[in-house]
Amino acid sequence: MDSAVLLDLLGNENRRRILRLLSHKPCYVTEISEYLGVSPKAVIDHLRRLEEAGLVESRTDDQRRKYFHIARNLRLEVSVSPYRFGAKSAYPASRSLDMRGRCQHISLDIPGEQTGCEPSEERERAGDDDREQAANGPIESSADAPRDLDEIRRRGSDAGGVDSDDDVASLARQYAYLEDVESELSLAQRWVHGRVTDVLDQLTEQIGAEADSRFYAEVLAAIARETRSAREVARELNASPERVETALDRLSERGLVYHDGTGWTVS
Repeated sequence: MDSAVLLDLLGNENRRRILRLLSHKPCYVTEISEYLGVSPKAVIDHLRRLEEAGLVESRTDDQRRKYFHIARNLRLEVSVSPYRFGAKSAYPASRSLDMRGRCQHISLDIPGEQTGCEPSEERERAGDDDREQAANGPIESSADAPRDLDEIRRRGSDAGGVDSDDDVASLARQYAYLEDVESELSLAQRWVHGRVTDVLDQLTEQIGAEADSRFYAEVLAAIARETRSAREVARELNASPERVETALDRLSERGLVYHDGTGWTVS
């Protein structure tokens, strides 16, 4: 989707609030109307705009009640600085994308995933699909590219240049390096965005479709790091202890967490 169209669409606060609500669960028009405090007619108009843009879809249940839900993952990036204003939208990178051959300056280390972004021969074999190229531009760089700013400065000094942050050649190399890192970060963020959705989809299946998967995932992540009490988890998530206790009880009923006498931990 064109980023300018998306920015215009999301410029309306009520449409942003609708998407925030639908990110927790599918809703029907009356629910959304009560949440926003606006008329059902206005809600229907907002939903129509979101549907036309492909951000929202609907389904009808057995009682012929129409539920709306977010249709797809989409990432919008906006950059504002004294030297740049720009926006771009892109779909998350596909699950089959091998990040190992894509990044030379950053790395990802996620349990259970082979995602290290390190220089390798796979860089020569890996190719972006058309959509990724259009959204991100090429991220290739030479195999002997400097890995960090200190290396950039060292090479400038070794080449006989002035070892100074103010040296034009050094600044130019720093700028080129930072552009490469920025491009890699954009692709890495898209990859992470897609993986987050995959994990939440799987958690929804484990916990139940009616649960707030994001909140339950945050509770699980908190106790996966270390054994904690419900109150400690509540403080970290800035949530009420009652809500956290309800989530932990439900997860315990499904055999996903347990209390070991000192605190909660993942089974």
